[in-house]
Amino acid sequence: MKTEADSNDITEHPRDDKTKPYLCTVCDKRYKTKHQLVQHRNIHTDKYKCTECGMCFQGSFNLAKHSRVHSGEKPFKCRVCRKRFTDAFDLRRHGTIHSGERPFKCHMCDKAFRKSGDLITHRRVHTGEKPFKCHVCDKTFRQSGQLIRHSRVHTGDKPYKCQMCDKAFSQNVHLNRHCRMHMREKPFKCYVCDKAFLVSGTLSYHLKVHMGDRPYKCQLCDKAFILSGHLKKHMRVHTLDQRC
Repeated sequence: MKTEADSNDITEHPRDDKTKPYLCTVCDKRYKTKHQLVQHRNIHTDKYKCTECGMCFQGSFNLAKHSRVHSGEKPFKCRVCRKRFTDAFDLRRHGTIHSGERPFKCHMCDKAFRKSGDLITHRRVHTGEKPFKCHVCDKTFRQSGQLIRHSRVHTGDKPYKCQMCDKAFSQNVHLNRHCRMHMREKPFKCYVCDKAFLVSGTLSYHLKVHMGDRPYKCQLCDKAFILSGHLKKHMRVHTLDQRC
């Protein structure tokens, strides 16, 4: 059984659980072999620690990969679309976009995925499982990456830095969107009028103008709106009428 331990005690303790007998007494994670536990220990030490943000990693390879987030280095380039990546694994995974390969199939529905992690996350939609919990606000998530991004709300960490100005962002997607402003790049183009936009959400809104789609309908009159925010603003008119 687990024994009492201080926060620095990360020695192995065989448990009654025969499948994963080796316990980390800091975070309660369990492992099948002693070797796996020894590898895990690096998380709780400064052996592989990023000097930029203080994050710790299980090995020098993972630390080197992470350091490219701060440096902006992307040495691996796709031969088809020339997109660049921080490591070879991400490049190989990206290659399935061009091949159309989706080897990971869901047994609960007919969906298939390029990445095993996407399939695991998809299954949690059916089960409702959210195993990753924030220790600050108790909010739960389906993916570890979602938890990591959420944690930056509490820490204020912004590891994604723009190389052209002094702005920094908590998520890589926000940095990419920001960089397009510097490059004057608008990759999302309307197939009706050829207008181009910085983000996909703006294009989606624009297409509703062409389609005449107004899904947000007022329940008090016959008006309808493209955006939910426009409907909320409109409802104030009825609220003011009721006060008069």
